[in-house]
Amino acid sequence: MVVLRHEIGDVLRDVRQRQGRTLREVSHSARVSLGYLSEVERGQKEASSELLSSICSALEIPLSLMLREVSERVALAEGITIPDTVPMDMANEFAAARNNKPLASV
Repeated sequence: MVVLRHEIGDVLRDVRQRQGRTLREVSHSARVSLGYLSEVERGQKEASSELLSSICSALEIPLSLMLREVSERVALAEGITIPDTVPMDMANEFAAARNNKPLASV
């Protein structure tokens, strides 16, 4: 079973290590305690969206890019492929559910 906090922690740690940065450096920049950041990276704590945004800012990566990497890892574990774009029929279903007109004719 995929645990989202584990995947998020793995991605954050991978990014930090690829940058050659220490937990201390990132925790200081993100204004989060070193211990808490360590727990997030090890998947022991679920970080709030605000905290994830702060950590991503400290790592100088967009939150969306981090979440995309997490999504790709989860999809891989589930044995599926994520398309680069949202299929038009799915976009139209979403728009219809929100009482908007479709993006294009189906």
